[in-house]
Amino acid sequence: MSDLARVDMTRSGTTQLVRITGELDLSNARSLTDALAHAVPDDVTLVVVDLTGTTYVDSAAIASLFRLSQRLRDRRQDLRLVVPPVTPIRAVVELTRLGQVIPVDESAPDLPVDPMAYAALPPPGAPATPVPVDPSPAAGTTAGGPDGSTDAESDPDTAVDEAHRSR
Repeated sequence: MSDLARVDMTRSGTTQLVRITGELDLSNARSLTDALAHAVPDDVTLVVVDLTGTTYVDSAAIASLFRLSQRLRDRRQDLRLVVPPVTPIRAVVELTRLGQVIPVDESAPDLPVDPMAYAALPPPGAPATPVPVDPSPAAGTTAGGPDGSTDAESDPDTAVDEAHRSR
């Protein structure tokens, strides 16, 4: 990859923020976007590419961003670009209609410092809530396991013993 561009990556929860500064052109665009696609872990759901510090893009860079978008979409990951209105590359992004395929934001998102990886899990230190179990069988059902099976059905040794007794 060329020294024309510098890449900084930060992860927060399921969001990967990638800041690209410098020039993105034929000499480095493909290798840079290929490297990004391979560097993003599978459990990331959103990749934000911040192009605020990018001073130049050419058609190869635009094509590489389209390819990156498709590769991430195939992995069920979303891509968003950050291109403020005052940056030198904004006109190229608008002329190529890149924003019709990849959402373009004017500023990078504020990422939390210590996010929870999975919203369904309680925060660290929170007491675990047990799932209540009703030990009595419902009216009109036979006694047995949660699936209605008896001990003989769920325990192979008991089933064998009962089969011998019935002879």
